[in-house]
Amino acid sequence: MRRDYFDLTVEGVSDDADDPMMPLVRIDFHGPEGLLRERLSNADGKLLSAAEIDVALRLREPLSDGHDIEGVVGVTNRFTGDFVLELNETAADVLPFIRAAREYGDATDDEARYRVEIDIDGERLVSYDKGTFLVYDHEGNLLRGESLIPSGVEL
Repeated sequence: MRRDYFDLTVEGVSDDADDPMMPLVRIDFHGPEGLLRERLSNADGKLLSAAEIDVALRLREPLSDGHDIEGVVGVTNRFTGDFVLELNETAADVLPFIRAAREYGDATDDEARYRVEIDIDGERLVSYDKGTFLVYDHEGNLLRGESLIPSGVEL
C-alpha cells in the first residue's frame, strides 16, 4: 500500500497543562477501500480491535537536536506482525504527540492515552484508544525514553 494514500492530522497537542485533552491522530486513506479494510481485518473478516494493533515510529537516522529526522509511522497487526499501514512523518511531528499523550495519561490516570481514528475518504472505519506508542531508532532498537509505555508493561 502506498504511503502517499494517507493523510495524517493531529489534535490535542498543546501546552495547556491545566486542561489536558486526549491527543488524537486521524489517518485518512485515499486508496482502494478493500485493501485497507482487508489489512485491518482478522482471519474471520472482523475489524481488528485496539488490543490487536500496535503503533510505532521507526526513525531513518539517529535522533539529534540538530535537524528534523524523517521516520515511518506504522500500524501493525500485533498477532501476525503484518503491517496494516505505513506513512512518512518526522520525529518533530510525532514526538510532541507522544509527550502530550504521556502528560494526558499522567493527569488523568487514564489507561488510554491517545486515540487513533482511521478513515476512508473521510468516513470513519475504526477508532482505537491506545496506551502504547513505541519509538525505534534507525537500527531497530527501542528508544524507551521517547516511547509511550504504560507503567507495569514489560517489553
